[in-house]
Amino acid sequence: MKPPAPSPSEAHLHPDFPTDLPAPACVPSAYWVGPRHLAGDDGRLYDAVADTLASLGWTSLTLVRGRREPDEAPEDRQVLRSTVLHISPDSLRWAQWVLPDEPFHLGNLPIAWQVSARTDPSSPLAQWSAYFTPDVPAEILASFLAALDARNQPALQCGGPELVLDAVTAHGWLRDVDQPGSGAVDPTFASHIHLGEVPPLIQDGDPLVLVAEADEAVLAGWQAWAEPLLGAGYLWAASFSASVPHDLVAAFAGSLSSSAPVLRRVLPESTRDRLLRAPAC
Repeated sequence: MKPPAPSPSEAHLHPDFPTDLPAPACVPSAYWVGPRHLAGDDGRLYDAVADTLASLGWTSLTLVRGRREPDEAPEDRQVLRSTVLHISPDSLRWAQWVLPDEPFHLGNLPIAWQVSARTDPSSPLAQWSAYFTPDVPAEILASFLAALDARNQPALQCGGPELVLDAVTAHGWLRDVDQPGSGAVDPTFASHIHLGEVPPLIQDGDPLVLVAEADEAVLAGWQAWAEPLLGAGYLWAASFSASVPHDLVAAFAGSLSSSAPVLRRVLPESTRDRLLRAPAC
């Protein structure tokens, strides 16, 4: 039985134009996006960084802490903390995934990764530490870790603050108008990097940090953050203790300000409309 012919009001305006169009050859599930400092972590910050560390030959360990009552079955044990620790082959540097551990916060965001280094493998104390919240693009953290891994002496200072500022201004960032020697901002004023007083609980091995009086000048460390809309909260934050070598921070800063796009399947809600996107088919 033939279907009824369409009524005049239903007739096609262009009868020669096919109505059953083929599906697009590629429905993008991922995009190349930029700028990378607003691209977020794609929801896989642990996996991406862990893959980087594995490629560098670092060893991963899982540390589980819990509480067990007498006569309690193993499956009933209450796990209080579970930390994944990655250690370099020379044991002078390590990275901890601390997000499940109820860590302290930067800019009201929890710490996800803590990276540390020491001068002597026999010392249990870190010479410096750096902290990164969720939504720090993994590519940026990977650049920092690769530079750290390539150093023979990860705690030895090399160069000055200009290394960091040169790294971002080379990619079009602007020096801070009020403090051009210690800060810079991207051209949209969404992301910042600044050398100044570090937040509380940032661990550093320099004894001057421990003995400084309240009215004395404190050692400065680098801070970086993205605040897409002023006063609406941070997308991500990073903090480097005072003894982190400037050339390592410069590796982070150079990748942070890079114009090269990054691949993303998940876009942050706060910056979705500010990202340039190209389908990755």
